[in-house]
Amino acid sequence: MRHYHTVLSIAGSDCSGGAGIQADIKTISALGCYAMTAITAITAQNTTGVAGVEPISPEMVESQIEAVFADIRPMAVKTGMLYDASCVKVVAKALARHKAGNIVVDPVMVSTSGAPLIEPEAIEAIKSQLFPIAALITPNRNEAIWLTGETDPERQADALHAMGCRNVLLKGGDSDRTDVKIDYLSIVGTGLTPLHADAVDTRNSHGTGCTLSSAIASYLALGHSIDDAVARGKLYVTRALQAGAFVSCGKGHGPVNHFFSPRRLKTFNPNTTEHDN
Repeated sequence: MRHYHTVLSIAGSDCSGGAGIQADIKTISALGCYAMTAITAITAQNTTGVAGVEPISPEMVESQIEAVFADIRPMAVKTGMLYDASCVKVVAKALARHKAGNIVVDPVMVSTSGAPLIEPEAIEAIKSQLFPIAALITPNRNEAIWLTGETDPERQADALHAMGCRNVLLKGGDSDRTDVKIDYLSIVGTGLTPLHADAVDTRNSHGTGCTLSSAIASYLALGHSIDDAVARGKLYVTRALQAGAFVSCGKGHGPVNHFFSPRRLKTFNPNTTEHDN
């Protein structure tokens, strides 16, 4: 029997479909992986902003994760919005208990429109409990400043490594540059590497951070290395932005086009090295 490449997203729901769990499912599916979810919060939001957030109980979050691992073990895990410290605690403990691998932590703190999506106590819990077990963390420019108190990418990376992060991707997509967007990848022991991508002239950027982290997790599940998964994930987001740049969807920051080139669900034989192309 062949198996799917399985990816678990632990994140909040976006009822408008552009970010959060919905963006993760679309991304994971578009890249040929099998998407599973543990929902941490329900948000009332659309392309213009967030109207409300209601967290799921920590017990229910844990139950969702346990149900997934008991039946379909994830080959990679992506975490997004973890609303409070108690949620972070159960997620970190569950992932550690199951010895989950390929964990990509997107420390979601605010929405694209600037609305807070996380309680302050949760930030400290993420730093102390999730960072040490993550394969990669993906803070944006503002999140990196809040986490480290530093504005220089090299110092930010050093500070995050000191918190226990093995590998760090500092996202620069929210910069004011209109020609190119620069991310910085810091793989432990190799220094800081700038990653360039053409800037896309579009207002449809809702959910790009969620999309990138779930794309990276998908490529890790498909067997790619950290640096290769990051490069492929960035290319996927750039092309999704380009494909959705001239589409009107909502009155604010619309979504990217996740399905610009969807792939069939890929499979592999666990008893051999045989994988789908």
